[in-house]
Amino acid sequence: MRILVFYLSTFLFGMPLISHAETFTVNSPNGDEISVEHFPAMGKNLFIWIPHESSPTAVDKQLSQQVAKLGIEVWLVDLFNTNFLPVAASSMEKIPASQISLLIDSAYQKTGKNIFLLTAGRGAVPVLRGTRHWQLNKLHPFELSGVIMVGPKLFVETPDPGLEGKLLPIVTASNLPLYILQPAQSPWFWKLPTLVKGLEQSGSDAFIQRLDNIRDRFFFRPDAVSKEHEATKALPKLLQQASQLLLQLPNKTRKAVTKSLASPSVREGKKDLKLQVYKGNPIPPPLALNDLSDNKLDIKDLQGQVVLVNFWASWCPPCVHEMPSMARLMNRFKRQGFTILAVNMAEDKRTIHHFINNRVKINFPVIMDKDGTALRQWKVFAFPTSYLLDRHGVIRFAVFGSIDWDSSEIVSTISELIAEK
Repeated sequence: MRILVFYLSTFLFGMPLISHAETFTVNSPNGDEISVEHFPAMGKNLFIWIPHESSPTAVDKQLSQQVAKLGIEVWLVDLFNTNFLPVAASSMEKIPASQISLLIDSAYQKTGKNIFLLTAGRGAVPVLRGTRHWQLNKLHPFELSGVIMVGPKLFVETPDPGLEGKLLPIVTASNLPLYILQPAQSPWFWKLPTLVKGLEQSGSDAFIQRLDNIRDRFFFRPDAVSKEHEATKALPKLLQQASQLLLQLPNKTRKAVTKSLASPSVREGKKDLKLQVYKGNPIPPPLALNDLSDNKLDIKDLQGQVVLVNFWASWCPPCVHEMPSMARLMNRFKRQGFTILAVNMAEDKRTIHHFINNRVKINFPVIMDKDGTALRQWKVFAFPTSYLLDRHGVIRFAVFGSIDWDSSEIVSTISELIAEK
């Protein structure tokens, strides 16, 4: 496997209103009618676009139109209405692989072009399963030109704090030319080595493009900032570049892994966010990092106190939401042997200072995990993630996600830990 790292360039062009696009259906042998919105183009490449966790949105259509203007034909596919699925990440697990396979064959039969699959987030799951189904049941002797994924989510689920994340079985059974555009402001950015290692097992060739200063779902976030709007405008050009790079790979026949794939249990809906008994190794990993004044703070020196370790970033809205309650919690217990360590994820001092001076006032130290070492060692899969240690330095409770830290339940838990000998 070859891995290249690029950085986001900005291509400024407008996102005009959508012009009328032709709509047609692809009919499956079992009677399913797959709705396709067609954006024609004269070039030799075709994108089959599987939207992220929903039917096509206005943003998907705008981007499809821009891609077509660059000479790439787009089939924007509605698999949610086809399968009567609710808008939810878990619905991506229920899309039949045979439908993706049928779309690949239909696109080739109709056009004879270079076929790419394009998706984002959890859409990577049906896309990888569908391409494997197509490889195992080929009707025509051609090779897929590639799969392009924006911020793919290919772990079974976000694990409880301290537990190992598990890749979906399809990851280690895929043999494809892959191009991943990965926002850097994402917990999943730090999991790329694990994902790449899994893809490597079956022979996939992967190219990784890092999108700096960009969050997951940047092209349809309601709270997108100016850099994310610029990245959305640049996305069609980046997709075009991805396809050009994948076409430069040497031609070779790719065979899908024929092993049986287990169907992992995926949690329906969102997990309840509450402080829970810690399920991992209770002995904490090392944590010795510099604060904003370049003084090293070591968690070992805090034994004898109850310690809340909080992994956060200024670009993470839930992190921002919970910090005022953390400050109130600190005021309540700071004279009773309690402290907070806020571990910032790979942001520079200027960004952190601006955040704490202008957005949220805090009364506890911030330490800087500049390269993600602490994040990996503490097995952080979501921002924020917090761990509550007792006076002996043992992890007792943990939570991923934002909570109100001065709620009566948490105040009672911390009071009990403080009272322990």
